[in-house]
Formats: sequence, structure tokens, C-alpha cells
Amino acid sequence: MLLKKAVNLDKASGVPNREKVATVAWSECKRIAEMKMVDTNASDVESGARMVAGTARSMGITVDYDA
Repeated sequence: MLLKKAVNLDKASGVPNREKVATVAWSECKRIAEMKMVDTNASDVESGARMVAGTARSMGITVDYDA
């Protein structure tokens, strides 16, 4: 839900490996990970952000590491 709010998306991609529906910045993944740290088993924010980025990719959202 936080990822969809971050990129203003109603619905994730039905075919995430072919159809990309949005792009999220790495800094946004880190911000979401900071909010979710109590709910995850990540040891630090960086690993939590990698988990968020993986979820984004599985939804058809491209992660922009340069932004």
C-alpha cells in the first residue's frame, strides 16, 4: 500500500516482468523501509530498503537507484 501511494498507482502490473507501470526512487524505498522497520526482520534500513525494492519489482514498479 505504501509503494502504491508513493507512485500514485491504483493497481499493480498483471505481468510485472513485461509491463512496467511506474518508477520509484531508491530514497523512497529507504523512507518506506524506515517506516516499516518494526514490522520486518531486517537488521538495518538498507536491507529493509532492498526488501521494499524487491516488492516493487514484483509489482511491476521499476526502482531508480540514481535518484
